[in-house]
Amino acid sequence: MDIKQIQDLIRFVSKSGVNEVSIEQKDFKITIKTNEVQPQVIHASIPAQTAPVALPVAPVAAAEPAAPAAADNSKYLTIKSPMIGTFYRSASPDKPLFANVGDEIKTGTVVCIIEAMKLFNEIESEISGRIVKVLVDNASPVEYDQPLFLVEPI
Repeated sequence: MDIKQIQDLIRFVSKSGVNEVSIEQKDFKITIKTNEVQPQVIHASIPAQTAPVALPVAPVAAAEPAAPAAADNSKYLTIKSPMIGTFYRSASPDKPLFANVGDEIKTGTVVCIIEAMKLFNEIESEISGRIVKVLVDNASPVEYDQPLFLVEPI
């Protein structure tokens, strides 16, 4: 199996809801386990209300501030995670960061590393521009297709 097939298998397992998959060939063995916990069904009884309760109604104007924030991000391109794993901004704690806010990047520039199954995968930018925001904290888990960076096209 090559790395592309392994990545496809990881995506399939994460979307299928299966907790564990093992594949064994004559010279290769792989086991993929998800961290998902099976949901537990909890039954609870809720006492019936005897009198109606009046709830305050939120004004419609409260939703308006969220709209400009979304519009601001629409002019930016997003670099997304190509796999599930752990996001790292540098090769090691004592090495410089691959990409900082304000840095200009080109197609093929390494912007981070994602560790998946004890393999460290350099993630290269597929776009050119200036990094505006880093959306993920260092050493935190990321999901497939999760936004990692906002990039302003140049």
